Amino acid sequence: MMTDKTAIFWFRRDLRLEDNHGLFEALKSGSPVIPVFVFDTQILDHLEDKKDARVEFIHLALQDIDTKLKNHGAGLHVAIGDPTEVIPRLANQFNAHTVYANRDYEPYARKRDESVYRSLLARGINFKGYKDQVLFEKSEVMKADGLPYTVFTPYSKKWKSLLAVQGIPEYPSETLLSNMKSSDIDSFPGLSDIGFAASGIEFPSEHVADGILQHYAETRDIPGIRGTSRLSVHLRFGTIPVRKLTARALNLNEKYLNELIWREFYQMILWHFPQTVDNAFNSKYDRIEWENDENLFALWKEGKTGYPIVDAGMRELNQTGYMHNRVRMVVASFLSKHLLIDWRWGERYFASKLLDFDLASNIGGWQWAAGCGCDAAPYFRVFNPYLQQQKFDPDYAYIRKWIPGFDPDHYLKPIVEHTFARDRAIRTYKVALEVREV
Repeated sequence: MMTDKTAIFWFRRDLRLEDNHGLFEALKSGSPVIPVFVFDTQILDHLEDKKDARVEFIHLALQDIDTKLKNHGAGLHVAIGDPTEVIPRLANQFNAHTVYANRDYEPYARKRDESVYRSLLARGINFKGYKDQVLFEKSEVMKADGLPYTVFTPYSKKWKSLLAVQGIPEYPSETLLSNMKSSDIDSFPGLSDIGFAASGIEFPSEHVADGILQHYAETRDIPGIRGTSRLSVHLRFGTIPVRKLTARALNLNEKYLNELIWREFYQMILWHFPQTVDNAFNSKYDRIEWENDENLFALWKEGKTGYPIVDAGMRELNQTGYMHNRVRMVVASFLSKHLLIDWRWGERYFASKLLDFDLASNIGGWQWAAGCGCDAAPYFRVFNPYLQQQKFDPDYAYIRKWIPGFDPDHYLKPIVEHTFARDRAIRTYKVALEVREV
């Protein structure tokens, strides 16, 4: 056990040394800071795919942090286990007076952090959390009556007005790295030590040209071209600071800024309505009588529905861990409305595959597509996959990329006919939403 008092910084969804709020606060505290990351077995043990690309991405990000820290005479302490046990143990071992971290707003993370807080408190150790992955958190953007917004447009207007007044804060943690201290324990496990292997997936760069952001409004819905930033995985794991990206969006494209605000809107919704993890935001939609045909669900997962744009999207997801956002809306609508399969089935499949999986955004997007969320598409709006393809992939560029040898005249027979499916969905939803007389 170390004799001199230290502080611990616990990396979570903030895998960078630059502009890291909690790390900045730790480094300026006056105590030497030991950086720590915990591979959470409460999460890893539930991942069936031992080539899960997200674990590999995290491992690579940690290697980068460790390499940079070694240039400052320090290194990253990486542990494997249950954080509710590991963090208090390390705090004792390193004689820490405070554990610093950036806040996480998901239900599991909140429960985990409450447990860590209580364990540390019993040992006389502080646990301090900071806002880092969003510009505005929890109840900072609220309606005049003090209630949370449930419609995006007024939320975004209030968000922008607050930002205009407060500005974008800066936390130059990269300037204080000399205050880092090594744990003096060789603790950097290989990927195999965690029980995982390389995925073979190519990760998107954290660098995106200004031109892509400048033309985002015109190109973002065209899946056959590079018209989006592909930075979602970096935002998810915090390998880039949201403040830096927000500043760029303010200068380059308001439509892209709105996408960043959507992300914070869904984080706020999950904070105030954690029940939406398992239930529809609009509870009336929990009365829907889903068909839940497992054979059709399997064909949807495999990209064999007979609807080319749906199939291309699912194949892109299965092969790369990514799916273009326009196509995500189409395939989600198709599952919940064309096939009448519970949106939760699709949400959890996306959760198992998406490299950029973010619980709040995934739930928000799926409930939007199924018509049961806040500010959702109305239940009678059913995407026509053929019209979506004609509008956004008229030359089959996207479809041919993911369905090699695609021939529009000789393709799989659709597993459900569009007009029939649309009418059935509207009828089923209407029955569920009718006021039931007692």
